[in-house]
Amino acid sequence: MDFFYDSADDLATSRCEALKDPSYVNLALSIFILLGILVSYLPQHYRIIARGTSEGISPYFILLGTTSGTCALANILVLPVSRADVACCKTVSPFECMAGLLGIAQVGIQWFCFTVILFLFLIFFPRGPALPNNSKENQYTWKTAVSVAFACLLWGLIIIFVSVGLIFARPYQLGIWANTLGITGTVLAAIQYLPQIWMTWKLGDVGSLSIPMMLIQTPGSFVWSGSLAARLGWAGWSIWGLFLVTGCLQGCLLVMGICFEVKARRAKMNSEEEVVSHVVGLELAGSNAKLKQHSNARCIVGYIQTEGDSIETDDEGNAEVENEGTERQPLIPGKSSRKSNGGKL
Repeated sequence: MDFFYDSADDLATSRCEALKDPSYVNLALSIFILLGILVSYLPQHYRIIARGTSEGISPYFILLGTTSGTCALANILVLPVSRADVACCKTVSPFECMAGLLGIAQVGIQWFCFTVILFLFLIFFPRGPALPNNSKENQYTWKTAVSVAFACLLWGLIIIFVSVGLIFARPYQLGIWANTLGITGTVLAAIQYLPQIWMTWKLGDVGSLSIPMMLIQTPGSFVWSGSLAARLGWAGWSIWGLFLVTGCLQGCLLVMGICFEVKARRAKMNSEEEVVSHVVGLELAGSNAKLKQHSNARCIVGYIQTEGDSIETDDEGNAEVENEGTERQPLIPGKSSRKSNGGKL
């Protein structure tokens, strides 16, 4: 658009000279950050899809994150330094232009990835509580989720209309508008994690919030802030300051999430140990019962074989008991016994 080429000549000249002599260290770092931003959001996208629910994610965290990301994107687009970099693309090589616009690409990728979280939050909005410390009374409604999406859309449209109006009506005030967007985005980012921190603390569980995402983004926010500060200088304080504040608050949420996750895993391990102990106890009880049944099966017609006893049979197959030092006598009298007793039992 033409407004990108309306920068002051001295600023445009200085920026073009800087783009012709890029720092390859800063270039490599910028590319690494760009890829890191994209990769860091993938665990969050995957976790929501894999769990099939966005429970545990605060809708106000989504609202503030999307609106602050929109402010950040609009801020870097209307920032005089960024407009000068875009204008220089007419005079520098494609490689030098690409290197100079990596800062804009980073913010754009970050906004896009967080917007995907907004859509996943709506698609997989929980219909009922699943976390143990959650309940229908504490759960947000579908109406709240739709209201958040509508507010994000309305906020984006307002920023577009104001930015376009200033571009064509008062382009010399775009610097003030960029700082306003930066301050607004910083304030929104500063309070973005407060509702999520409160919700995570209340539930005692991270839910669908991805710890790997925060592990990547927390140190990445500081690196990204430093990279933007080196690229834009103090003139871009409103954009790199946003990510500095975000990194601090995200670090607090990360520590809390790790503590709850460790606590949950310990509780799960203790529960599994109790189940194993119970199963072992049941197996021992069953084994003792079988031994007792086997011992009872050795009883023969009211006689329990003791040590020193032996069971034999006579010529006709009748059981006899032989005790050491005693005479063998049949347990059940046979025919020979009947004859000796005169046929009487």
